[in-house]
Amino acid sequence: MSASNPLYLGCPVWACDHWRGSLYTAKAPRADWLGQYSKIFHTVEGNSTFYALPNMDTAKRWAESVAKGFQFSLKMPRSISHDKRLRNASTELKAFIEVADVLGVHQCLGPSFLQLPPDFSPGERDVLEDFLRVLPTYMPWAVEVRHFDWYDSGTNELWLDDLLRELRMDKVLFDSRCLYSKPPADEIERISQSRKPKTPIRKTVTGEHPFLRIVGRNNLDDVTPWINEWAPVIADWIRQGLNPFIFTHAPDDKFAPDFARRMHNAIRQYDEIVPEMPAWPGEEVATNMRSQKTLF
Repeated sequence: MSASNPLYLGCPVWACDHWRGSLYTAKAPRADWLGQYSKIFHTVEGNSTFYALPNMDTAKRWAESVAKGFQFSLKMPRSISHDKRLRNASTELKAFIEVADVLGVHQCLGPSFLQLPPDFSPGERDVLEDFLRVLPTYMPWAVEVRHFDWYDSGTNELWLDDLLRELRMDKVLFDSRCLYSKPPADEIERISQSRKPKTPIRKTVTGEHPFLRIVGRNNLDDVTPWINEWAPVIADWIRQGLNPFIFTHAPDDKFAPDFARRMHNAIRQYDEIVPEMPAWPGEEVATNMRSQKTLF
């Protein structure tokens, strides 16, 4: 990870047509989106790998499209986590690692994360430990648990935290409080509330890359209290020499980049080692066009 870039902040996707004319230039072809995205944000959740792995050529194209220092954070396939529940998944794991290695060769691989299903309880902790211990140690990893028994502030939670510290893996912190802070304002928020978990909030650090996934609202003004809560925490992680990975989710992906920008600006108020966010390509072009019009 780069000492000059201590914060890895990004969105859950990079392919969103709504970002044309703001994050992306209005006429940019889809093939250019990832490159433009990587000049603003330093990471992205590779949620698509949860459903299907790209072929090697596609993975290589991703790696060659991004700016220096960019890090992909791939989600482990559901065939491993949900279908096989970490059992007898060596073939699927090998295929995932081969894709990740393509990114690793190009030095753009961040922590890959394992998201366990909601019913994967501490009763299966031996299965979890066996699986985590076979993961290659040259790759960074993070683990997201959703069963509430993992959050007992006692035996189960301490066991998991100790295991992750031993293996130098990060614990995924998931915060959906803002999403559920009031009734949905639209259909997209209603659907999001029906799908997102309400796992207890933790700020536990077990590795070198504190890993936060935070879900907001489509009205970003509603997210301000949670941005204000997390910004000093994230800044403190950076002061400790850690490299946080922060992913801003909105019910409608349309609003995720601006959520990230607000979070970025809030963190900078506490730690100016975080550089200013560059101008967004689409906004920059629009500003230049307005300036040219005023000249004539």
